[in-house]
Amino acid sequence: MLEKLVLALVYAARRLKRYFQGHPIHVLTDYKLNSVLAKPELSGRFAKWAIELGEHSTEYKPRPAIKGQVLVDFVIEVPTEKVYECLYEQKPPAPSDESQKWALFTDGASSVEGSGTGLKLINLDGQEFTYAIKLNFKSTNNEAEFEAFLAGLRIAKKMGVKFMEAWVDSMLIAGQVSGTYEAKNEVMASYMSQSKDLIQQFTSCKVIHIKRNENWPTDALSKLASTSFEHLGRDVRIEVLDSPSIPQHQVKVIQTGTVSWMTPIKEYLSSRTLLEDKVMARKIRHKALFYQVQDNMLYRKSFLGPLLRCVDTDDANYLIWNT
Repeated sequence: MLEKLVLALVYAARRLKRYFQGHPIHVLTDYKLNSVLAKPELSGRFAKWAIELGEHSTEYKPRPAIKGQVLVDFVIEVPTEKVYECLYEQKPPAPSDESQKWALFTDGASSVEGSGTGLKLINLDGQEFTYAIKLNFKSTNNEAEFEAFLAGLRIAKKMGVKFMEAWVDSMLIAGQVSGTYEAKNEVMASYMSQSKDLIQQFTSCKVIHIKRNENWPTDALSKLASTSFEHLGRDVRIEVLDSPSIPQHQVKVIQTGTVSWMTPIKEYLSSRTLLEDKVMARKIRHKALFYQVQDNMLYRKSFLGPLLRCVDTDDANYLIWNT
């Protein structure tokens, strides 16, 4: 059995030679192959195989338990409904309202230049939908807050949301919707009545008051929408700069010593340093599989032969003319 396992490892190392030379290999087995291959009294085939496997960075580890893995594979292959029916002989319970709730954040702003609203919807997967609405009519800050709240409810209804959790930084909206505050004028009463009508169209809708500093994303949207754009063009494009516009300090790398075709290969084998060019780096990584460094000298690996000394162009010309 040990001979079969070692032979299988040898065949794998030969077929996947580039991977074995370029990466550390972890062998998972319950047999003590490392102690068998490390015996000094090995002879015959075992000795040849041990020498061949010794050039690779191989680490032998015990095989982990597979019982839990079998259960995981079974759960992945079988649908959850079938597993629940097999275990409890009944259908799985329906998801609760808490797990189906969307989150809505709204805010309104009114200034001398105009009024605007901002709102943010977050679905069940955490995906955000942001909106900024410009109000082309005069409105107070409370009216802008209600407009943002109503716009968020209308958009959520069009998207088919049934369970809603609205977060507002206006104490007036939270108090009037919950019934704590009363509307003192007809405008606020109309906003409150329309808000309750929209809330009743949801299966569940809860309004929660939060602090203004916790609602800063929608606050920024509402202020942006309330700004007057008359002095700007119709198309306002946003450009993203990845680096500063001022020149950066550049450091020039000075290479010392003789540079030849061997230099990038030696640097990669010695310190795993590669060129910035991805194409050249990939070529050097591929070439390095056939070379090795000993005593700061580069050698070419030969198939069943000694290592071949590598020389640069000047040394090659000297050897040719003086041989």
